[in-house]
Amino acid sequence: MLFGDTLPDLDTQTGYRGPIACKAAGITYRQLDYWARTGLVEPSIRGASGSGSQRLYSFRDILVLKVVKRLLDTGVTLQQIRSAITFLHERGVDDLAQITLMSDGASVYECTSADEVIDLVQGGQGVFGIAVGRVWREVEGSLAELPTDRADDGAEPGLDELSRRRAARRAAGA
Repeated sequence: MLFGDTLPDLDTQTGYRGPIACKAAGITYRQLDYWARTGLVEPSIRGASGSGSQRLYSFRDILVLKVVKRLLDTGVTLQQIRSAITFLHERGVDDLAQITLMSDGASVYECTSADEVIDLVQGGQGVFGIAVGRVWREVEGSLAELPTDRADDGAEPGLDELSRRRAARRAAGA
């Protein structure tokens, strides 16, 4: 999947907690936390809202995390990745999972057609591509056996089980 193919629709209320997102994307929790706090890749289902709250990442969020990790692994700096994503957002690209990114190790390119890929390669630079569809299938396989959480599970939003128990104890003691 490079150009024109669309990705399947997903349940927007089902997500994955931080440790699961890390495992599926192949990153550390420290990276995940830093990228969320600095706005590089924020969880789209539920963000952190204080101590004890759990971020909830969508499948697409994890897909973007894995693409960022792949770019880092090939030598693109986090600053370059951040600049590319900021530029794409400024151009109105809201769903990063819908685009194809390429890089020569020094810059990141958005590819919108097969002609653009040919021009980059004929320019004499070595270019690698990240086929988002393939990464999609890898993330899908990684997440297949892992637990999910629902944003609308009836519990207080953003609190994990321990925080809910503490809140219940405080309410009972009051």
